Amino acid sequence: MSCRNCSQPQVLCSSEQLFLQPLWDRVRSWEAFILSPFFPVIFSITTYVGFCLPFVVLDVLCSWMPALRRYKIHPDFSPSARQLLPCLGQTLYQHVMFVFPVTLLYWARSLALLPHEAPELLLLLYHVLLCLLLFDTEFFVWHLLHHKVPWLYRTFHKVHHQNPSSFALATQYMSVWELFSLGVFDMVNVTLLGCHPLTALTFHVLNIWLSVEDHSGYNFPWSTHRLVPFGWYGGVAHHDLHHSHFNCNFAPYFTHWDKILGTLRPASVPV
Repeated sequence: MSCRNCSQPQVLCSSEQLFLQPLWDRVRSWEAFILSPFFPVIFSITTYVGFCLPFVVLDVLCSWMPALRRYKIHPDFSPSARQLLPCLGQTLYQHVMFVFPVTLLYWARSLALLPHEAPELLLLLYHVLLCLLLFDTEFFVWHLLHHKVPWLYRTFHKVHHQNPSSFALATQYMSVWELFSLGVFDMVNVTLLGCHPLTALTFHVLNIWLSVEDHSGYNFPWSTHRLVPFGWYGGVAHHDLHHSHFNCNFAPYFTHWDKILGTLRPASVPV
């Protein structure tokens, strides 16, 4: 069966491409917006805030529904408006004042169009996993250096540790340097691997979700670390130990680098 959206009609599309083609056609209907300089900033902010809001609501509900506290890493802690608003304000300010101008410069140099065909499903999953592993490695090295070198910690990373008990909106409470560093890791990885735009979007969404989940303060039965076997993935309690002890669990997601370098501190959480 030939695919009408393929750039070369004589080439047959695989069943994996056909599986994702309707989704990609729907995404491509927004091509003018996606290729505009506004899309990266709006996409990043809306995805991030959208993932944070459920946890903000849960923090509010904990006052009336004490049963929710059994899932909190720190049952007696709920972020106040004085903690939430500065975090949200800083995220919006940095994206508008710093991220958008950089995006505008990149857009002015880029003439790329979206491909007509969707990626193969297995290739998408493979590239997303590789991007996560690369990001985990890059962030681990970056993070370890910013804790081991006092000047780097004081100048750039200390901002992120101003909230000892983490909560969702504190995920991106960080210096501009840190925000740009993580953004560069994101973009370099998808570029080096030659990822399809749909793969890049999938990775960005997953990366934002995992970072928010790790800072959410909630340890649910369906949390990611419970779904990944053999303790390969750290999770929210794992990352919370980093915020409380500073000298362990430097990798954002997986545990192998901390195990190899002896900086892993296992988190004891209820099953």
